[in-house]
Amino acid sequence: MASVASIYARAFADVVLDDHLNADRSVEELRTIASLLQQSVDLRRVWENPAIPAEQKRSVLDVIVERDGISKQVRNLVAVIIDHRRMHFLAPIISQLEKELDARLGFAEAQIFSSRELSDTEKHEFEAQVQKLTGKKVRAQYDEDASLLGGAVVRIGSTIYDGSVKGQLQRLKEAISS
Repeated sequence: MASVASIYARAFADVVLDDHLNADRSVEELRTIASLLQQSVDLRRVWENPAIPAEQKRSVLDVIVERDGISKQVRNLVAVIIDHRRMHFLAPIISQLEKELDARLGFAEAQIFSSRELSDTEKHEFEAQVQKLTGKKVRAQYDEDASLLGGAVVRIGSTIYDGSVKGQLQRLKEAISS
C-alpha cells in the first residue's frame, strides 16, 4: 500500500510544483473529495464498481469538480485513481502527498505537547526555536498533556526534545539511582 500511495504522491507533487499550484489548496481539494467519498456510500459504490464504465465515473467526478471549484490538476489525479481502481488508496495518497510536499518545500512537521494551553506568542516562540533547530519552516500541531507538569515536549520526526518538568524529574531520578 505504501508504495502505491508514494507513487501517486510523488507524481502529483511534481505536478503541484511544476505547475506552481498552491500546495495547501491542492491538498485541501483532495481532502474534500476524500471526505465526500467517506460520507457517501453511493459515491463509493459508483467509483469502486468495476461494472460501471470509467466515463460515467468521471462524469460524476466532473459534477463534483464543477460544484466545489476543484482544480483541473486535482480532478485529473482523481480521474487517474478512479481509472486504475485505486480509490481505496485515496487517504494514504493524500497523507503521503502532504509528507512529500513538506519535504520538497522545506517544512518540518512538529508535534508540541505542553502541560497547558499555549498563547499565540508562546506558540510563535516555540515555532521559531524549532525553525532554528531544523533550519526548516515549521508546521506545528499542539496538544495538551497535564502529566508533563510544566514545560513542553517537542517531537520532530523521530527526534524528541524533552523540556518538561516530568522529563527533568525522570532524568534526576536516573542520575541519583546510578
